Amino acid sequence: MADHTTRVAVIGGGMGGLTAAIALTRIAGVQVTVFEQARRFGDVGAGVTVAPNAQRILDTLGLLDEIKRVGARMEGPGVYLDARGALIAEAAWEDSARRYQNVGMYRPDLVEVLTRAVPADSVRLGHRLTSIHQSATSVRLGFDNGVTGEFDAVVGADGVHSVVRDSIMKVPDPVYSGSIAYRGVLDASRLPVDWPMKSQVWMGEGKHFMCYPLQQRKLFNYVGFVPSDKPLEESWSSAGDVSELAAEFGGDGWDPRLREFIGLIDTTFWWGLYDREPLTNWSRGRITLLGDAAHTMLPHAGQGVNQAIEDSIALAFFLRECDGSDGIAEAFKRYTSVRMQRTAILQNSSRRSGSQFDSQNEFEDIRKRDAELRAGRDFRRGVVFDYDAVAAAEKTLKRLRRVPSA
Repeated sequence: MADHTTRVAVIGGGMGGLTAAIALTRIAGVQVTVFEQARRFGDVGAGVTVAPNAQRILDTLGLLDEIKRVGARMEGPGVYLDARGALIAEAAWEDSARRYQNVGMYRPDLVEVLTRAVPADSVRLGHRLTSIHQSATSVRLGFDNGVTGEFDAVVGADGVHSVVRDSIMKVPDPVYSGSIAYRGVLDASRLPVDWPMKSQVWMGEGKHFMCYPLQQRKLFNYVGFVPSDKPLEESWSSAGDVSELAAEFGGDGWDPRLREFIGLIDTTFWWGLYDREPLTNWSRGRITLLGDAAHTMLPHAGQGVNQAIEDSIALAFFLRECDGSDGIAEAFKRYTSVRMQRTAILQNSSRRSGSQFDSQNEFEDIRKRDAELRAGRDFRRGVVFDYDAVAAAEKTLKRLRRVPSA
Protein backbone atom coordinates (compact mmCIF):
# COMPACT_ATOMS: atom_id res chain seq x y z
CA MET A 1 0.00 0.00 0.00
CA ALA A 2 1.15 3.56 -0.68
CA ASP A 3 1.78 5.55 2.52
CA HIS A 4 3.31 8.74 3.88
CA THR A 5 6.78 7.63 2.80
CA THR A 6 5.71 7.58 -0.87
CA ARG A 7 6.86 10.87 -2.39
CA VAL A 8 4.69 12.31 -5.15
CA ALA A 9 5.44 15.50 -7.07
CA VAL A 10 2.49 17.35 -8.59
CA ILE A 11 3.60 19.68 -11.37
CA GLY A 12 1.20 22.60 -11.62
CA GLY A 13 -0.60 24.53 -8.89
CA GLY A 14 -3.83 25.25 -10.71
CA MET A 15 -7.22 23.91 -9.74
CA GLY A 16 -6.49 20.37 -10.94
CA GLY A 17 -3.06 20.18 -9.33
CA LEU A 18 -4.27 21.54 -6.00
CA THR A 19 -7.25 19.17 -5.90
CA ALA A 20 -4.91 16.28 -6.73
CA ALA A 21 -2.63 17.28 -3.87
CA ILE A 22 -5.56 17.35 -1.44
CA ALA A 23 -6.94 13.99 -2.60
CA LEU A 24 -3.53 12.29 -2.61
CA THR A 25 -2.84 13.55 0.91
CA ARG A 26 -6.24 12.82 2.46
CA ILE A 27 -7.12 9.58 0.66
CA ALA A 28 -3.86 7.99 -0.49
CA GLY A 29 -1.90 9.22 2.54
CA VAL A 30 1.21 9.97 0.50
CA GLN A 31 3.73 12.79 0.86
CA VAL A 32 2.91 15.40 -1.81
CA THR A 33 4.94 18.35 -3.07
CA VAL A 34 3.30 20.81 -5.47
CA PHE A 35 5.56 22.71 -7.86
CA GLU A 36 4.09 25.85 -9.47
CA GLN A 37 6.00 28.06 -11.88
CA ALA A 38 4.21 31.27 -10.83
CA ARG A 39 5.57 33.13 -7.83
CA ARG A 40 2.14 33.46 -6.26
CA PHE A 41 -1.14 31.65 -6.51
CA GLY A 42 -3.86 33.25 -8.54
CA ASP A 43 -5.75 32.93 -11.76
CA VAL A 44 -7.35 35.00 -14.47
CA GLY A 45 -10.32 36.88 -13.06
CA ALA A 46 -13.05 34.85 -14.65
CA GLY A 47 -15.45 32.13 -13.67
CA VAL A 48 -16.06 28.41 -13.80
CA THR A 49 -19.08 26.30 -12.95
CA VAL A 50 -18.51 23.66 -10.29
CA ALA A 51 -20.94 21.01 -11.51
CA PRO A 52 -22.71 18.32 -9.45
CA ASN A 53 -20.27 15.60 -10.56
CA ALA A 54 -17.35 17.60 -9.12
CA GLN A 55 -19.30 18.72 -6.04
CA ARG A 56 -19.82 15.07 -5.10
CA ILE A 57 -16.01 14.75 -4.94
CA LEU A 58 -15.45 18.02 -3.10
CA ASP A 59 -18.02 16.82 -0.59
CA THR A 60 -15.97 13.64 -0.07
CA LEU A 61 -12.86 15.79 0.47
CA GLY A 62 -14.65 18.02 2.99
CA LEU A 63 -14.50 21.16 0.84
CA LEU A 64 -18.04 21.58 -0.45
CA ASP A 65 -19.39 23.80 2.33
CA GLU A 66 -16.61 26.32 1.73
CA ILE A 67 -17.18 26.19 -2.04
CA LYS A 68 -20.85 27.00 -1.52
CA ARG A 69 -20.03 29.78 0.93
CA VAL A 70 -17.86 31.72 -1.52
CA GLY A 71 -19.59 30.68 -4.75
CA ALA A 72 -22.95 31.59 -6.22
CA ARG A 73 -25.84 29.14 -6.31
CA MET A 74 -28.14 29.56 -9.29
CA GLU A 75 -31.76 30.51 -8.68
CA GLY A 76 -32.96 27.84 -11.07
CA PRO A 77 -32.13 26.03 -14.31
CA GLY A 78 -30.08 27.86 -16.89
CA VAL A 79 -31.70 28.85 -20.17
CA TYR A 80 -30.83 28.61 -23.84
CA LEU A 81 -32.13 31.62 -25.78
CA ASP A 82 -32.13 32.54 -29.43
CA ALA A 83 -30.33 35.72 -30.49
CA ARG A 84 -33.43 37.85 -29.84
CA GLY A 85 -33.86 36.43 -26.33
CA ALA A 86 -36.71 33.97 -26.91
CA LEU A 87 -36.56 30.84 -24.73
CA ILE A 88 -35.58 27.63 -26.53
CA ALA A 89 -34.87 25.23 -23.68
CA GLU A 90 -33.90 24.96 -20.04
CA ALA A 91 -30.51 23.54 -19.15
CA ALA A 92 -29.71 20.86 -16.57
CA TRP A 93 -28.38 22.41 -13.37
CA GLU A 94 -28.66 19.65 -10.77
CA ASP A 95 -28.20 15.90 -10.45
CA SER A 96 -31.11 13.46 -10.53
CA ALA A 97 -31.24 13.21 -6.73
CA ARG A 98 -31.35 17.03 -6.49
CA ARG A 99 -28.58 16.89 -3.93
CA TYR A 100 -26.06 18.93 -5.89
CA GLN A 101 -26.69 22.02 -8.05
CA ASN A 102 -24.34 24.07 -10.22
CA VAL A 103 -22.32 26.68 -8.33
CA GLY A 104 -20.66 29.59 -10.13
CA MET A 105 -17.12 30.16 -8.83
CA TYR A 106 -14.76 33.07 -9.35
CA ARG A 107 -11.52 31.33 -10.28
CA PRO A 108 -9.32 33.15 -7.74
CA ASP A 109 -11.81 32.21 -5.00
CA LEU A 110 -11.70 28.54 -5.97
CA VAL A 111 -7.91 28.57 -6.04
CA GLU A 112 -7.88 30.15 -2.57
CA VAL A 113 -10.22 27.51 -1.13
CA LEU A 114 -8.05 24.74 -2.53
CA THR A 115 -4.80 26.39 -1.48
CA ARG A 116 -5.93 26.62 2.14
CA ALA A 117 -6.58 22.86 2.12
CA VAL A 118 -3.02 22.03 1.01
CA PRO A 119 -0.32 22.04 3.73
CA ALA A 120 1.72 25.21 3.22
CA ASP A 121 5.03 23.37 3.58
CA SER A 122 4.17 21.13 0.62
CA VAL A 123 3.98 23.95 -1.96
CA ARG A 124 6.93 25.30 -3.94
CA LEU A 125 6.18 28.50 -5.89
CA GLY A 126 8.50 29.93 -8.53
CA HIS A 127 9.58 26.49 -9.77
CA ARG A 128 9.36 26.00 -13.54
CA LEU A 129 10.07 22.42 -14.60
CA THR A 130 12.91 22.11 -17.11
CA SER A 131 13.92 18.44 -16.97
CA ILE A 132 12.43 15.10 -16.03
CA HIS A 133 14.32 11.80 -15.99
CA GLN A 134 12.73 8.50 -15.02
CA SER A 135 14.49 5.37 -13.78
CA ALA A 136 13.08 2.03 -12.69
CA THR A 137 12.81 3.23 -9.08
CA SER A 138 12.27 7.00 -9.14
CA VAL A 139 11.80 10.20 -11.15
CA ARG A 140 14.33 13.03 -10.97
CA LEU A 141 13.12 16.59 -11.64
CA GLY A 142 15.06 19.75 -12.43
CA PHE A 143 13.78 23.33 -12.25
CA ASP A 144 14.87 26.62 -13.77
CA ASN A 145 16.03 27.94 -10.38
CA GLY A 146 18.57 25.14 -10.03
CA VAL A 147 16.52 23.05 -7.61
CA THR A 148 16.41 19.30 -8.19
CA GLY A 149 14.41 16.59 -6.53
CA GLU A 150 13.82 12.86 -6.63
CA PHE A 151 10.34 11.35 -6.23
CA ASP A 152 8.59 8.01 -6.36
CA ALA A 153 5.97 9.37 -8.77
CA VAL A 154 5.11 12.49 -10.76
CA VAL A 155 1.68 13.85 -11.70
CA GLY A 156 1.61 16.29 -14.60
CA ALA A 157 -1.15 18.80 -13.88
CA ASP A 158 0.59 21.55 -15.84
CA GLY A 159 -2.15 22.42 -18.31
CA VAL A 160 -2.54 22.53 -22.05
CA HIS A 161 1.16 23.27 -22.62
CA SER A 162 2.25 20.46 -20.31
CA VAL A 163 5.99 19.98 -20.03
CA VAL A 164 5.40 16.65 -18.27
CA ARG A 165 3.20 15.34 -21.09
CA ASP A 166 5.62 16.42 -23.79
CA SER A 167 8.50 14.71 -21.98
CA ILE A 168 6.87 11.26 -22.02
CA MET A 169 4.98 11.12 -25.30
CA LYS A 170 4.47 12.68 -28.71
CA VAL A 171 1.05 14.31 -28.81
CA PRO A 172 -1.12 15.48 -31.70
CA ASP A 173 -0.98 19.16 -32.58
CA PRO A 174 -3.74 21.26 -31.00
CA VAL A 175 -6.86 21.66 -33.14
CA TYR A 176 -8.12 25.22 -33.66
CA SER A 177 -11.89 25.47 -33.29
CA GLY A 178 -12.33 28.45 -35.60
CA SER A 179 -13.44 30.65 -32.70
CA ILE A 180 -12.02 32.96 -30.07
CA ALA A 181 -13.62 33.87 -26.76
CA TYR A 182 -13.89 37.20 -25.00
CA ARG A 183 -14.23 36.74 -21.26
CA GLY A 184 -14.25 38.60 -17.97
CA VAL A 185 -16.41 39.55 -15.00
CA LEU A 186 -18.91 42.33 -14.39
CA ASP A 187 -19.95 43.93 -11.10
CA ALA A 188 -23.46 42.56 -10.59
CA SER A 189 -24.61 45.75 -8.85
CA ARG A 190 -24.54 47.48 -12.23
CA LEU A 191 -27.13 45.12 -13.71
CA PRO A 192 -30.89 45.76 -13.69
CA VAL A 193 -32.52 44.66 -10.44
CA ASP A 194 -34.53 41.99 -12.27
CA TRP A 195 -31.53 40.38 -13.94
CA PRO A 196 -31.84 36.55 -13.61
CA MET A 197 -29.38 35.01 -11.18
CA LYS A 198 -28.70 31.97 -13.33
CA SER A 199 -26.90 30.86 -16.46
CA GLN A 200 -28.09 32.36 -19.76
CA VAL A 201 -26.85 31.49 -23.25
CA TRP A 202 -27.80 33.57 -26.31
CA MET A 203 -27.22 31.72 -29.60
CA GLY A 204 -26.85 33.26 -33.03
CA GLU A 205 -25.40 32.22 -36.35
CA GLY A 206 -21.74 31.36 -35.82
CA LYS A 207 -21.48 32.89 -32.34
CA HIS A 208 -22.95 32.78 -28.85
CA PHE A 209 -22.73 34.61 -25.53
CA MET A 210 -23.16 33.26 -22.01
CA CYS A 211 -23.19 34.67 -18.48
CA TYR A 212 -23.82 33.45 -14.93
CA PRO A 213 -23.31 34.70 -11.34
CA LEU A 214 -20.23 34.31 -9.14
CA GLN A 215 -19.10 35.21 -5.64
CA GLN A 216 -22.43 35.17 -3.79
CA ARG A 217 -23.96 36.90 -6.84
CA LYS A 218 -21.69 39.94 -6.46
CA LEU A 219 -20.07 39.31 -9.85
CA PHE A 220 -21.23 38.00 -13.21
CA ASN A 221 -19.02 35.89 -15.41
CA TYR A 222 -19.39 36.38 -19.15
CA VAL A 223 -17.94 34.72 -22.25
CA GLY A 224 -18.58 35.79 -25.83
CA PHE A 225 -17.64 33.20 -28.48
CA VAL A 226 -17.04 34.61 -31.95
CA PRO A 227 -15.58 33.21 -35.19
CA SER A 228 -12.09 34.11 -36.31
CA ASP A 229 -10.17 32.84 -39.33
CA LYS A 230 -6.88 33.76 -37.69
CA PRO A 231 -5.86 31.20 -35.07
CA LEU A 232 -4.75 32.96 -31.92
CA GLU A 233 -2.65 31.76 -29.00
CA GLU A 234 -4.09 29.62 -26.22
CA SER A 235 -3.74 32.54 -23.80
CA TRP A 236 -6.25 33.19 -21.03
CA SER A 237 -5.07 36.69 -20.27
CA SER A 238 -4.46 38.67 -23.46
CA ALA A 239 -6.19 42.05 -23.29
CA GLY A 240 -9.21 42.30 -25.56
CA ASP A 241 -11.07 45.23 -27.10
CA VAL A 242 -14.51 45.81 -25.54
CA SER A 243 -15.68 47.70 -28.63
CA GLU A 244 -14.93 44.67 -30.82
CA LEU A 245 -16.92 42.44 -28.47
CA ALA A 246 -19.83 44.92 -28.52
CA ALA A 247 -19.77 45.04 -32.31
CA GLU A 248 -20.06 41.24 -32.53
CA PHE A 249 -23.36 41.26 -30.61
CA GLY A 250 -24.54 44.79 -31.30
CA GLY A 251 -26.88 44.39 -34.25
CA ASP A 252 -30.67 44.70 -34.11
CA GLY A 253 -30.91 40.93 -34.40
CA TRP A 254 -29.59 40.53 -30.84
CA ASP A 255 -31.59 40.79 -27.62
CA PRO A 256 -31.56 44.40 -26.29
CA ARG A 257 -30.94 43.04 -22.78
CA LEU A 258 -27.80 41.30 -24.00
CA ARG A 259 -26.64 44.50 -25.65
CA GLU A 260 -27.32 46.30 -22.35
CA PHE A 261 -25.18 43.75 -20.48
CA ILE A 262 -22.27 44.14 -22.90
CA GLY A 263 -22.58 47.91 -22.69
CA LEU A 264 -21.67 47.72 -18.99
CA ILE A 265 -18.40 45.85 -19.63
CA ASP A 266 -15.25 47.91 -19.07
CA THR A 267 -12.53 45.27 -19.49
CA THR A 268 -12.26 42.03 -21.41
CA PHE A 269 -9.69 39.36 -22.23
CA TRP A 270 -9.60 36.88 -25.07
CA TRP A 271 -8.13 33.53 -25.92
CA GLY A 272 -8.05 31.23 -28.92
CA LEU A 273 -10.11 28.06 -28.53
CA TYR A 274 -8.16 24.85 -29.12
CA ASP A 275 -8.53 21.27 -28.05
CA ARG A 276 -6.73 18.02 -28.85
CA GLU A 277 -7.83 14.64 -30.04
CA PRO A 278 -8.14 12.22 -27.11
CA LEU A 279 -4.80 10.69 -26.17
CA THR A 280 -4.31 6.94 -26.32
CA ASN A 281 -2.34 6.88 -23.05
CA TRP A 282 -1.72 9.25 -20.14
CA SER A 283 0.92 7.34 -18.20
CA ARG A 284 4.43 6.07 -18.63
CA GLY A 285 5.98 4.22 -15.74
CA ARG A 286 5.95 6.41 -12.66
CA ILE A 287 4.63 9.48 -14.49
CA THR A 288 0.98 10.25 -15.23
CA LEU A 289 -1.17 13.18 -16.38
CA LEU A 290 -4.25 14.92 -15.05
CA GLY A 291 -6.66 17.63 -16.19
CA ASP A 292 -5.91 19.71 -19.29
CA ALA A 293 -2.51 18.05 -19.66
CA ALA A 294 -4.34 14.76 -20.27
CA HIS A 295 -7.55 15.81 -21.99
CA THR A 296 -7.61 19.35 -23.35
CA MET A 297 -11.21 20.16 -24.22
CA LEU A 298 -13.23 23.11 -25.45
CA PRO A 299 -15.20 24.98 -22.75
CA HIS A 300 -18.70 24.49 -24.21
CA ALA A 301 -19.70 21.61 -21.90
CA GLY A 302 -18.34 23.40 -18.83
CA GLN A 303 -16.43 20.29 -17.75
CA GLY A 304 -12.72 21.15 -17.96
CA VAL A 305 -12.17 21.87 -14.27
CA ASN A 306 -14.78 19.32 -13.23
CA GLN A 307 -13.00 16.54 -15.08
CA ALA A 308 -9.69 17.47 -13.45
CA ILE A 309 -11.43 17.10 -10.08
CA GLU A 310 -12.75 13.69 -11.11
CA ASP A 311 -9.24 12.70 -12.20
CA SER A 312 -7.87 13.71 -8.80
CA ILE A 313 -10.11 11.48 -6.71
CA ALA A 314 -9.70 8.47 -9.02
CA LEU A 315 -5.92 8.86 -8.99
CA ALA A 316 -5.89 8.99 -5.19
CA PHE A 317 -7.95 5.81 -4.83
CA PHE A 318 -5.77 3.83 -7.21
CA LEU A 319 -2.54 5.06 -5.66
CA ARG A 320 -3.81 4.21 -2.19
CA GLU A 321 -4.27 0.59 -3.28
CA CYS A 322 -0.93 0.15 -5.01
CA ASP A 323 1.61 -2.38 -3.78
CA GLY A 324 4.19 0.02 -2.38
CA SER A 325 6.59 1.96 -4.59
CA ASP A 326 6.88 -0.95 -7.01
CA GLY A 327 3.13 -0.81 -7.74
CA ILE A 328 2.96 2.83 -8.80
CA ALA A 329 3.23 2.19 -12.53
CA GLU A 330 0.40 -0.36 -12.37
CA ALA A 331 -1.75 2.02 -10.29
CA PHE A 332 -1.26 4.71 -12.93
CA LYS A 333 -2.27 2.29 -15.69
CA ARG A 334 -5.48 1.45 -13.84
CA TYR A 335 -6.23 5.13 -13.25
CA THR A 336 -5.73 5.87 -16.93
CA SER A 337 -7.93 2.98 -18.06
CA VAL A 338 -10.83 4.18 -15.90
CA ARG A 339 -10.58 7.85 -16.83
CA MET A 340 -9.74 7.89 -20.55
CA GLN A 341 -13.11 6.81 -21.94
CA ARG A 342 -15.03 9.19 -19.69
CA THR A 343 -12.98 12.23 -20.66
CA ALA A 344 -12.94 11.33 -24.36
CA ILE A 345 -16.75 11.33 -24.34
CA LEU A 346 -16.76 14.80 -22.82
CA GLN A 347 -14.09 16.13 -25.16
CA ASN A 348 -16.32 15.14 -28.07
CA SER A 349 -19.43 16.43 -26.29
CA SER A 350 -17.76 19.82 -25.84
CA ARG A 351 -17.09 20.07 -29.56
CA ARG A 352 -20.65 19.08 -30.36
CA SER A 353 -22.09 21.61 -27.92
CA GLY A 354 -20.08 24.38 -29.57
CA SER A 355 -21.56 23.44 -32.94
CA GLN A 356 -25.05 23.49 -31.41
CA PHE A 357 -24.66 26.90 -29.84
CA ASP A 358 -23.28 28.40 -33.05
CA SER A 359 -25.74 26.66 -35.42
CA GLN A 360 -22.91 25.02 -37.33
CA ASN A 361 -22.29 21.71 -39.07
CA GLU A 362 -25.24 19.33 -38.59
CA PHE A 363 -27.04 21.99 -36.52
CA GLU A 364 -27.53 24.49 -39.34
CA ASP A 365 -31.13 23.27 -39.28
CA ILE A 366 -32.36 25.31 -36.33
CA ARG A 367 -35.22 22.93 -35.67
CA LYS A 368 -32.77 20.07 -35.17
CA ARG A 369 -30.61 22.21 -32.91
CA ASP A 370 -33.52 23.26 -30.75
CA ALA A 371 -34.86 19.70 -30.49
CA GLU A 372 -31.48 18.38 -29.38
CA LEU A 373 -31.06 21.15 -26.83
CA ARG A 374 -34.40 20.24 -25.30
CA ALA A 375 -33.53 16.54 -25.27
CA GLY A 376 -30.00 17.12 -24.01
CA ARG A 377 -31.08 18.03 -20.50
CA ASP A 378 -31.59 14.37 -19.54
CA PHE A 379 -28.24 13.37 -21.06
CA ARG A 380 -26.41 16.07 -19.17
CA ARG A 381 -28.07 15.21 -15.88
CA GLY A 382 -27.75 11.44 -16.21
CA VAL A 383 -24.41 10.99 -17.98
CA VAL A 384 -22.50 14.02 -16.75
CA PHE A 385 -23.94 15.17 -13.41
CA ASP A 386 -24.90 11.79 -11.92
CA TYR A 387 -21.47 10.26 -12.55
CA ASP A 388 -19.75 9.19 -9.34
CA ALA A 389 -15.98 9.05 -9.82
CA VAL A 390 -15.45 7.50 -6.38
CA ALA A 391 -17.93 4.69 -7.10
CA ALA A 392 -16.32 4.09 -10.51
CA ALA A 393 -12.87 3.75 -8.96
CA GLU A 394 -14.11 1.52 -6.15
CA LYS A 395 -15.97 -0.72 -8.60
CA THR A 396 -12.79 -1.25 -10.60
CA LEU A 397 -10.75 -1.93 -7.47
CA LYS A 398 -13.31 -4.43 -6.22
CA ARG A 399 -13.15 -6.27 -9.52
CA LEU A 400 -9.35 -6.33 -9.40
CA ARG A 401 -9.35 -7.70 -5.84
CA ARG A 402 -11.74 -10.50 -6.70
CA VAL A 403 -10.06 -13.89 -6.54
CA PRO A 404 -10.98 -16.03 -9.57
CA SER A 405 -12.91 -19.16 -8.66
CA ALA A 406 -11.12 -22.51 -9.05
